[in-house]
Amino acid sequence: MYPHVSHREDRPILDVSHMTVRYDGRTALEDLTFHLHPGEAVAVLGPNGAGKSTLFKVVAGVLPPTAGEVNVFGSRPHMHVCIAYTPQRAQVDWNFPVTVRDVVMMGRSAKLGPFAWPKKADWENVQRALRLVELTELADVRISELSGGQQQRMFIGRALAQEAELMLLDEPLSGLDLPSQESILALLQRLKDRGVTLMVATHDLEQAAGRFSRIMLLNRQIIAYGAPDVVLVEANLVRAYGGRLQAIAGERFLTAGGHEELAGHGHRD
Repeated sequence: MYPHVSHREDRPILDVSHMTVRYDGRTALEDLTFHLHPGEAVAVLGPNGAGKSTLFKVVAGVLPPTAGEVNVFGSRPHMHVCIAYTPQRAQVDWNFPVTVRDVVMMGRSAKLGPFAWPKKADWENVQRALRLVELTELADVRISELSGGQQQRMFIGRALAQEAELMLLDEPLSGLDLPSQESILALLQRLKDRGVTLMVATHDLEQAAGRFSRIMLLNRQIIAYGAPDVVLVEANLVRAYGGRLQAIAGERFLTAGGHEELAGHGHRD
């Protein structure tokens, strides 16, 4: 880890150039090029297997690209502590014996360095994060006792404690009821208002179109990237989803990739 790497403010917060990822004998992502500027919020759409999770892992520095470059403020992702990656909930061991406060404190670990104990300022940072995600009263509750919406807010709290500037959220709304989804979406809007850059993977086309100013339509390659009214047109959606696309009310596409029957289950990319 390189916790003190400087940011080049003249560079995008995220700059991906001709990035390809291959593993297990297949191409997961091919020749991706795009960039993000601070404070932008992007919904990443695509069918299961499109490479959304792989993209997030590469941007987070967890997985190296096979070809091409990924830079955060001008240097490689693994050199930064400003990136927070929230995996799909199905990938988390919810029986691990830790509390909400413990998980949020994990966001301070990269800044603390190895073998360092949290100081008063770190605990104060954690308390602020818990207040922002409205989990103060559940701080000492085991994570196995949380609802799905509370679990997602806890992970966002961890990213806040980390002081993340780029947050990657993989299917944060999957399996949540409507009130919980609205709570998470409202929280993401507050983060955006604070200048946090967001990439959010989702299967809900209607929600993405209504809540995000920019959309990436992905199926191993970038099919389209830009404003919802430019990206979510029939030709692009057919390229991304093929026969799995369901058209409702003429040209208004509301569901794709089997979203309805997959709701509540972990999605794999």
